[in-house]
Amino acid sequence: MIRDVTPSDCAAIRQVVRHAFGQDDEANLVEQLRADGDDLAELVAASEIAIQAHILYSLLTIVRGGKTLRAAALAPVSVLPAFQKGGLGGELIRAGNARCAELGCVAIIVLGHAEYYPRFGFSPALAESLQAPFSGPHFMALEIEPGALAGGGKVEYAKAFGI
Repeated sequence: MIRDVTPSDCAAIRQVVRHAFGQDDEANLVEQLRADGDDLAELVAASEIAIQAHILYSLLTIVRGGKTLRAAALAPVSVLPAFQKGGLGGELIRAGNARCAELGCVAIIVLGHAEYYPRFGFSPALAESLQAPFSGPHFMALEIEPGALAGGGKVEYAKAFGI
């Protein structure tokens, strides 16, 4: 079952993220984004007894020509190792992308596996016009509003990313 995060989920989410990545950095990022109020959409895949996977989208802006576009940064997607390669990550991405569209985002940006994210519509070519601290095949974008990224712009991540 895919559902919104509740406050009582936070401790379990920390453990899911920690186990998925084998370190605390991503779990710390999730908690800082929440603390700063920069979490835009946060979902979990849960059974009746436990959380198996988590996804967080944070506020991201794209600035061009004095105009600010509302977008989202997808990071992280975490699936407990025992449940990886079973489709939970994909379910969360599809649900989260739909939520970002409902929230009025024109695009979603991700820095991730070049072979994985294109199956959900993310493209390095769409991100090429953006000024960001990242570039290359792992820096990808998905337009929710067609043509939204055609004019390029400067990407501004939430402060928790430290960039």
